[in-house]
Amino acid sequence: MAINQVKATINGTTYILSYNSSTGKYESTVTAPGNSSYPLSGHYYPVSVEVTDTAGNKTTKDATDSTLGTSLRLTVKEKTPPVITFTAPTEGAMVSNNKPAISWTVTDDDSGVDPDSIKLTIDGTVITSGITKNLSGGTYTCSYTPTTALSDGTHTIKFDASDNDGNAATQKQVTFKIDTVPPVLNVSAPVNNLVTNQSSLTVNGSTNDATTSPVTVTVKLNSGSAQAVTVDGSGNFTKTLTLVNGVNTIVITATDGAGKTTTITRTVTLDTVAPTISAITLTPNPVDAGATYIISVTVTD
Repeated sequence: MAINQVKATINGTTYILSYNSSTGKYESTVTAPGNSSYPLSGHYYPVSVEVTDTAGNKTTKDATDSTLGTSLRLTVKEKTPPVITFTAPTEGAMVSNNKPAISWTVTDDDSGVDPDSIKLTIDGTVITSGITKNLSGGTYTCSYTPTTALSDGTHTIKFDASDNDGNAATQKQVTFKIDTVPPVLNVSAPVNNLVTNQSSLTVNGSTNDATTSPVTVTVKLNSGSAQAVTVDGSGNFTKTLTLVNGVNTIVITATDGAGKTTTITRTVTLDTVAPTISAITLTPNPVDAGATYIISVTVTD
């Protein structure tokens, strides 16, 4: 008997194979499925082949066949790499915690992300363990907190991952600064507990921060709002205030780029009321020449 038809079925589609006289085989050029086979059971697309002769006899082979089964398992690999998105810290961030929480996502909606490929490199040190990885759909939400405190200054984190078909994601990188030390703040004037009869008062001082300069400065007088003060390139600042009679409280605050603050408070008393002389006595009066006498003055202020 002769062969009537040879057909193959894959992923729900049937293809008729044609006889190739040069090879003596039945062949067909087939387009592979558009998705990776990795998520499927066994990581392959099962293929079945059915041959029918002219008498109507059929022979079928599929991926479970003990002899030809391995030849009927089609492996399809995707070519699109996963996508990495970092969420914290952000690029250029000023961070006051020397063990900052690092968070990012890795997404691949086809073969899926290979969780063992997810890694970090912090300042040249590769981190593969201690990373929390939670899978939802095709996305791993990841987080990592350094076990050893990072030094104050600039740090760089690199993010890497691959999918289950071996496609490496484009590496992502973020650079940020850590600052755990509050800024230096010096107030040269006024001195604390100053008493003056001048309502106009000048606050002078200087500030600096080795890690996250420039530093911003505010000055608050009594219950008023804090007012921003210009700090020059050398860190010096000046602010003129108008005092009220009585005790005045002046709060000077320096804030660095990481949000760390240093505060100095000065108390200044304004007294513009002259003292009052209410009584003066000379005793004795009159007094003998060359003798002593007492001057007594009653004063209030």
